[in-house]
Amino acid sequence: MFRETAAFSGFSADDLAAERAFYVGILGLDVTEDHGILTLHLGGGGTVVVYPKPNHEPASFTVLNFPVADVDAAVDALVAKGVAFERYPGLEQDERGVMRGNGPTVAWFRDPAGNICSVIAAGPA
Repeated sequence: MFRETAAFSGFSADDLAAERAFYVGILGLDVTEDHGILTLHLGGGGTVVVYPKPNHEPASFTVLNFPVADVDAAVDALVAKGVAFERYPGLEQDERGVMRGNGPTVAWFRDPAGNICSVIAAGPA
C-alpha cells in the first residue's frame, strides 16, 4: 500500500514569507502555497511541505539534503548569496565548513527558520 504512495516530508517554520524568499531567491526552487502551507518542488518530482508553527523550534538534525555534483561549487555559489555554513565541534571541516573523508563530502547551512539543510556529494564519497 505505501510503496505506491507519493510520500512527502515536512518541517515547520515561524515565518513563511522568509522561507519562501530563501527557497526561491537563494536556492532557486519552485515554491507554491496552498492553505497557508508552502510546498517546495524538488528535482526528480519530490516535494517537501513547510508549515507555519508559531512556537517553531528548529530540529537539531538535517531536514533537507541537496545532492550536488560539486559541493565546493555549491558552497561558493551559496556563500556569494550570503549563506553561512555551519561548523560542528568534533567534525573535521575545512575553513568553509565542508566535511570530507568521513562519509560523503557535505556542508551544512540553515534556512531563515534555523532548519538545517545540506549540500552533499551526489554519488560515491
